[in-house]
Amino acid sequence: MGAKLFTSPGVIVHEWIERTGGSEKVVDAIAKLFPATDIACLWDNAPGRFAGHSVSESFIARTPLRGRKALSTPVAPASWRGRANNAYNWAIVSSHQFAHHVSFRDQRDDFEKYVYVHTPARYLWNPELDPRGQALPVRALGPTLRRLDRRRAVEAHSIAVNSKVVQQRVAKSWERSSVVVYPPVDVTVIASQLNWSALLEPSDLAILDSLPSEFLLGASRLVSYKRLDQVIALGAAVGLPVVLAGAGPELGRLRAQAEAACVKTVFLGRVSDALLYSLYQRAVAYVFPAVEDFGIMPVEAMAAGSAVLASDVGGTAESIVDGVSGVLCNFRSPADCLAAVDRLSGLASADSRRRARLFSVERFNTAFLGWVAPATDTANPRPRLPVQAVPISSVTI
Repeated sequence: MGAKLFTSPGVIVHEWIERTGGSEKVVDAIAKLFPATDIACLWDNAPGRFAGHSVSESFIARTPLRGRKALSTPVAPASWRGRANNAYNWAIVSSHQFAHHVSFRDQRDDFEKYVYVHTPARYLWNPELDPRGQALPVRALGPTLRRLDRRRAVEAHSIAVNSKVVQQRVAKSWERSSVVVYPPVDVTVIASQLNWSALLEPSDLAILDSLPSEFLLGASRLVSYKRLDQVIALGAAVGLPVVLAGAGPELGRLRAQAEAACVKTVFLGRVSDALLYSLYQRAVAYVFPAVEDFGIMPVEAMAAGSAVLASDVGGTAESIVDGVSGVLCNFRSPADCLAAVDRLSGLASADSRRRARLFSVERFNTAFLGWVAPATDTANPRPRLPVQAVPISSVTI
């Protein structure tokens, strides 16, 4: 395949484009590797994010279903088929719902689809990890959607995944093999500052200075599967205030829980990157109870030198070395959580930063290009791109 990606028209495909999100950060990196390449999505809620790229939306974007992820599920698979074709020879697809279903009108016989999988749709294949899987419409349509989903996965020329956990899901759900390419995290930028608070705007510095001297930090979208209620519960158990950064539909429920638990909890809403990195560095620990496919924010916290307390299930069990770059625990066991808090004092910031370097943007670029266009393809040598490889020998764990 080789130079085909660099010498013929192609398209980057992503589910939907929002202002924030881990999968959007992956597409940010892909878009920089393939400048000026068209991008196709269901809807674009962050116009201008991909300047220099032509972004096309689906028909869903022109209906009341725009932005309504759950309600649009029944029609999303059909919306990906027969998309407008700008003489595309290939597609790089970022998929966590149905983007890998994509096809184009008058598609060439030698068209190649490379699918980077954040996870097969969790509410279809792993409803125990996503409450949306319990909704009546999803349960009713589940068998049909799973059969279709598996059939569309066969169309992929090659599949990469963001963790070994997801690799196992792809093998079980789609019966496809895959390679692991860990997602890009801005660890080089984050680790470049030992004191992010010195770079804060006055308004952000005032927020930071107003916080308790010691606190547990939770930061993510305020949605149920992120399990931020566990951060509040842990704060109550160890007698530490809690700071939560992020916005979402769970805000009211989390406020009520904090009041009932009589634990001081500060809700900051969305915060700037610099303030988030300062919070990582100021907190007693960044607590991440979610069972994630990979989990970019715990790696960010490690890059900042923070003590990280995360779930021993899911992607965090791969990115964190227990007792070295963080502490893993079973959040279903209060006793295990309390024991984990006691172990945080044994962590060294330097070890956390060193581990985070394994997940840098530079490492992602090298691994990603090695997947879609191997340099060993002598028949179609890959053109040189501005990618800074980080030799694995230079990174120790």
